[in-house]
Amino acid sequence: MSLRFFNTLTRNLDEFRPLDPAGKRVGIYTCGPTVYNFAHIGNFRAFVFEDLLRRYLAYRGYDVLHVMNITDVEDKIIRTVRETGEPMKQLTERFTAAFEEDCRALNILPPHQCPRATGHIAEIITLIRALVAKGVAYQAPDQSVYFSIAKFARYGQLKKIDAGSMRPGERVKLDEYEKESASDFALWKAHDDADGDIAWDSPWGRGRPGWHIECSAMSMKYLGESFDMHCGGEDLVFPHHEDEIAQSEAATGKPFVRYWLHCAHLMVNGQKMSKKLGNFYTLRDLIAKGFTGRELRYALLGEHYRRPLNFTLEGVEAARASLARIDELLVKLQELAGDAAPSPAGMPALLAGFEAALDDDLNVSGALGVVFDFIRDTNKALASGVLKAADAAAVLQAWRRLDTVLGLGMPQRADAPADIVALAGQRQAARKAKDFKRADQLRDELKARGWVIEDTPKGPKLKRI
Repeated sequence: MSLRFFNTLTRNLDEFRPLDPAGKRVGIYTCGPTVYNFAHIGNFRAFVFEDLLRRYLAYRGYDVLHVMNITDVEDKIIRTVRETGEPMKQLTERFTAAFEEDCRALNILPPHQCPRATGHIAEIITLIRALVAKGVAYQAPDQSVYFSIAKFARYGQLKKIDAGSMRPGERVKLDEYEKESASDFALWKAHDDADGDIAWDSPWGRGRPGWHIECSAMSMKYLGESFDMHCGGEDLVFPHHEDEIAQSEAATGKPFVRYWLHCAHLMVNGQKMSKKLGNFYTLRDLIAKGFTGRELRYALLGEHYRRPLNFTLEGVEAARASLARIDELLVKLQELAGDAAPSPAGMPALLAGFEAALDDDLNVSGALGVVFDFIRDTNKALASGVLKAADAAAVLQAWRRLDTVLGLGMPQRADAPADIVALAGQRQAARKAKDFKRADQLRDELKARGWVIEDTPKGPKLKRI
């Protein structure tokens, strides 16, 4: 099967064909955070999906250039600055650092380029100049510059808006506006007193960029006027991505992006995430509850990106159990493999099944199903003693290859502390003395302290629960 993705632009499963004539280089732009607060798990659902996409393209042999912006000037940021009195640069630097820390906890690969809007004001002004020169943008009486949707015939192609529902001439200055409001949108916002000292000089007077034009200017600077993929949450389809297409294609006369991928919403306990409902979580909230970044990555990763994800704490517990199954097998394989070289036969069936699932619109739930079927069969082979050291080494080699996509890592083996080792030794001595009552008491004490003993052909082994 060829690699296929559901393209929001065409509403079809489209075969992936990069713009690069050699078919190797792939440019991806993903909408990054607006840094006025901590990112929440709904945001990270999109960032984990985009990380999976990037990793799988690299696994498939593509040379990926990933660009993700940081929105560090926007309505919500200015409102937060006004409410708190914290300088904008200090605020945005603080939450950018927090976002990067959260991404590291989730093992999200850093983008190759991470431009910030405030560092690209010159490029933004150049792009707006081009739109004004072509007659598709104009300065209104309020001194702001707007994009005229009436001057761009293909407006609405991503959202599939009926042309009759558009309201040319009606203007909206907000960065985010009603989903039904197909109106002229702000490219450059004239300064007003509410903005404080947040403004830059431009041919149209002091002001600041609109949110939509920021992404067009930054994506085209690093990826070119046309590039392969643009991703984000489904809430960005309109107006943000629709407006990006309009202003970019109106300026260049070229198709902007070939493949648009959007992930579905995240809900919590079947409801929209909301602070009022008490079901609003940042990553830090969940780590404070005792979950690890690895467990949260698995919980956010396991559902197909186009299906709504119902996030629950029980779901994270299930993710923990699934990782424990993977880790248990990997530890056994490490012990069996020792220093053996992998079997030349490798694990072609495992890799082929994994790839077939992900080739089909990044079907990660299907890919994980292949992995767990393999875990079940491998555990049976281990129990029966038919798996050899070279076979175990081949499985570990295949897992490391798959994990370049999943990003879950190898289990961290924890050495038991001295007092736990001593208790295990006492249990073993009691068993040899046929004092099974005492051995059972010591086993229960170990379990109460978070350890179990597995009796193996090579002797008892301690394992953390």
